[in-house]
Amino acid sequence: MRGSGAKWGQVGNQTIGLRLGWGAGRLRGSPAVFTGEYRHSVDEKGRMAVPARFRVQLAGGAYVSRWIDGCLAVFPRDDWDALAAKVASLPVTDPGSRAFQRFLFGGAIEAELDRQGRVLVPVYLREWAQLEGEAVIVGSRDHAEIWAPARWDGVRRELEDPAKLAKHLTGLGI
Repeated sequence: MRGSGAKWGQVGNQTIGLRLGWGAGRLRGSPAVFTGEYRHSVDEKGRMAVPARFRVQLAGGAYVSRWIDGCLAVFPRDDWDALAAKVASLPVTDPGSRAFQRFLFGGAIEAELDRQGRVLVPVYLREWAQLEGEAVIVGSRDHAEIWAPARWDGVRRELEDPAKLAKHLTGLGI
């Protein structure tokens, strides 16, 4: 009787990933995809809850950095390492390359989720992103973005304008 329980434990563990939003592809090692929009409070210490759907993707570690458009980016460790490798391949003689490296890595922190699934965002990053009391966490394929609500509302309005969205898509082959 004892041996049969071990196999049921394996079956039960497979369904945990599906309930957490991994999907069957995630179990086979496909890349994490961050999707959705969530609003969370930022406490006085700078702690912010990470959406439950993102916690599994960040379990192996994460990096938080300044990002394009005035938000913060949260990358899983593997995706951060891949981005760092791409940036390292840029020519050091190019001023734009050096500026981007300073922008990205100069403000980045390695982050871990606490037992409540929160990430600590340091003061200098909160000030840079204008985060006060509330934040919007937005999935953006290979990373999550943390926005000040007023900034995100402006970006979202632009994205929801069909003519402006079509203009952004021009030349992308979509």
